[in-house]
Amino acid sequence: MKHVLMVWGGWEGHEPRQCVARFEPFLAERGCSVTIADTLSVFADAERLRSFDLIVPCWTMGQLQPEEEAGLIDAVRAGTGIAGWHGGMGDAFRNNPNYQFMTGGQFVEHPGGIIEYTVHIIRPEDPIVDGIQDFNISSECYYMHVDPSNEVLATTTIAGDPYAWVEGCVMPVVWKRAYGEGRVFYSALGHVAADFDVKPCFDMMKRGMLWACR
Repeated sequence: MKHVLMVWGGWEGHEPRQCVARFEPFLAERGCSVTIADTLSVFADAERLRSFDLIVPCWTMGQLQPEEEAGLIDAVRAGTGIAGWHGGMGDAFRNNPNYQFMTGGQFVEHPGGIIEYTVHIIRPEDPIVDGIQDFNISSECYYMHVDPSNEVLATTTIAGDPYAWVEGCVMPVVWKRAYGEGRVFYSALGHVAADFDVKPCFDMMKRGMLWACR
């Protein structure tokens, strides 16, 4: 049995509890034992954290205390997987650069707010995106600072409104990476729970969780 920790909180506009609720049944159906927490203090228990096979953070903004940051990062380096989406992982803990180094990116803007954009699958041979075609979604399109060592699976092309100087920039949307012995998966999709009604968005996140799980 795999043991999964899901941690939700932070800015409520990203519907953290509702988003976590979308994936808890899937993980349970796959035979995982799922623990849900609504406090960052769970990251401070380093020994317990290393007992999990997968951590799913859903906590926009906030700040990790030194012992919380160390516990989370050390667990992933030791082999615990981590997988998350949108602001719950990519706009979390802005003042914790070691966390950002682990995740492989950090949100900096969403040009135009809620817009329709196309997600392009660029590694169709990868099992996480196998059989998924390019698709459109209406949501926030994240402009991110990203690690060049990421293995990018999907991208989008940034529109110029209202920032003409970034028009045409190809921006990573979905990636995976290694961090020590751990696997890291991130999808910039999932602004609110309803975004996971878009089947490719939901399917990639589910597959990414399974891939990241130890």
